[in-house]
Amino acid sequence: MKLGVLFSGGKDSTLALYLAKKEGHEISCLISIISENKESYMFHTPSISKTKMQAKTMKIPLIIEKTKGQKEIELKDLEKAIKKAKEKYKIQGIVTGAVESVYQASRIQKICDKLNLECFNPLWQMDQFELLEDLLKNKFEVIITGVFAFPFDKSWLGRKIDGKFIEDMKKLNEKYQINPAGEGGEYESFVLYVPKLFNKKLKIKSFKDFGEKNSWRREIDVG
Repeated sequence: MKLGVLFSGGKDSTLALYLAKKEGHEISCLISIISENKESYMFHTPSISKTKMQAKTMKIPLIIEKTKGQKEIELKDLEKAIKKAKEKYKIQGIVTGAVESVYQASRIQKICDKLNLECFNPLWQMDQFELLEDLLKNKFEVIITGVFAFPFDKSWLGRKIDGKFIEDMKKLNEKYQINPAGEGGEYESFVLYVPKLFNKKLKIKSFKDFGEKNSWRREIDVG
């Protein structure tokens, strides 16, 4: 089936893309929504504009739609982008990286129903530690680009998701009920490389950090 992927450049949307491709589906395009609202209800925001570089190294066309990021209104911009993908690339369905967010999944499903498209959620209700282990098993190279909850601080920015990261998340989950995969919005990520998906590893050329206390974001430049 020809599919479009709602793509943020983070671990969940990239893993969902990877799994859809593994199942034999044709990934016809990526769809990225760039929100002006850093507190967007629907869309990942740190370094979102760098999805262009990821799309380039995957050799998959990318549709970018900008939104003011106002609650519910941003869904009209998402619908516009999905409609473009359907018209331009003849997609038959949409892939999402939704894991637990009923808010996100239900709204995307509603848009797909309206446009007569299938909706695939390969990560839906997956155990969050299993999700992180899957990243390691498939040799994903992922870094943290944003943290937004206690007890995270600036030192977490740029960390790789590796075995030590998973161990630390187990401790934070036990002590503070932090969602291991960041499903509560506790952290955001960016994928630098996936074997058999990326043609080359993306390198961080420079970065700037913004924030205070337990809320930090890293804007990266990659090449």
